Amino acid sequence: MKVKILLTAAMFLGGLALAQDSSNMRTVGVYNTPGNAYYVVVADNYAYVADGDSGLRVINISDPNNPAEVGFFDTPGTARGVAVSDSYAYVADGAAGLMIINISDPTNPDSAGSFNTPGDARAVVVSGDYAYIADYDSGLAIINISDPAGPTQAGSFVTPGYLEDLAVSGDYAYLANAGTSSRLRIMDISDTANITQVGECATPVYATGIKIDGSHAYLSDLMGLQIIDISNLAGPAEAGFSATSAEAEDVAVDGKFAFVAARTAGLRVINISNPAAPDTVGYYNTPGWSNGVAVRESLIYVADASYGLRILQGYGPAGVTGDPMQNANLKIQNLKLRVYGNTVEYSLPQSGIASIKVYNLLGQEVRTLANEFKSAGVYSLPWNGRDAGNRKVVSGVYLVRLESQGQTATGSMVIVR
Repeated sequence: MKVKILLTAAMFLGGLALAQDSSNMRTVGVYNTPGNAYYVVVADNYAYVADGDSGLRVINISDPNNPAEVGFFDTPGTARGVAVSDSYAYVADGAAGLMIINISDPTNPDSAGSFNTPGDARAVVVSGDYAYIADYDSGLAIINISDPAGPTQAGSFVTPGYLEDLAVSGDYAYLANAGTSSRLRIMDISDTANITQVGECATPVYATGIKIDGSHAYLSDLMGLQIIDISNLAGPAEAGFSATSAEAEDVAVDGKFAFVAARTAGLRVINISNPAAPDTVGYYNTPGWSNGVAVRESLIYVADASYGLRILQGYGPAGVTGDPMQNANLKIQNLKLRVYGNTVEYSLPQSGIASIKVYNLLGQEVRTLANEFKSAGVYSLPWNGRDAGNRKVVSGVYLVRLESQGQTATGSMVIVR
């Protein structure tokens, strides 16, 4: 088969309004929840948002450009945190304690069980048969959830001050313990009935959130991001610190980046490849109060208080896709399509569903080459000169059409056999 280029690509604008970014960040999609979004966790094609007095909201994010709510459960308390494991969502529901919600059908979440903790449940982590709850002024509560319909208390530890958040790794719980003596506290939880502290490290002012990645703990504090070396559990020590322009409320870690939800300052992206010298490389001033953050693949999900869920993406020095070809082409303003040989090369100015189809000159569809979500960047794919039934097409001119986010770009090639 010989393929010759007949026409250069032509572009047509569809009135697409590109997102306005702060520094090295762009908005991909937005969903305005009815309540006050405190926290978000992502599992499969859904974002689960702890939405304050509006309970748990389930948002379909299979198309991140157009997130849509598919279900909700109005919890009795104030949903502050959420974890997802198997077919259940575990909600830290403020004064109502722990709510266990069956999400096997995301469109119809239903109560499976509950446990009323003594304090004000702020955050929850699930590991194995246990839910670990940051119960604010009542410290750490450990709930056996092996029977979701009948959860029971397995252990507790009353910390000084206020327990805002926690992380669990193996036999240890790492506590973001705020108050007049703000600390990272490392607890041995191998025996849930006999919890003991093995180490601690002072935090700057008021610890609000925590994530563990390898030998480091990443704490959000009202002063910024604190990085703590936890390779020696008995003697954790600060490895680095990066101030944020507003109070840091939550943190997520992915590769060489820490993503900090910094309340009125929105999202901050910090390069942590050198823990001793963390460097802010991007930010996005969200319209709300950034309370929580989660990361999956190239997308960042922010719980933005009264403005709901905002989906962001970093680029350039704050890029999270790790694709230098994409980062080199992020100044694209419109779709671009180039056909050479049997290859179709195309450029997307922002993330979205990209559809590439081949037509004959009668306008009849011959084959769909792609119809899937793509991050912003440059891509290429071949066409083998066969139709949707894998039959060789006849010699002639064929049009290639790219559609994404209201824009189109077309090109053509000639097949000579």
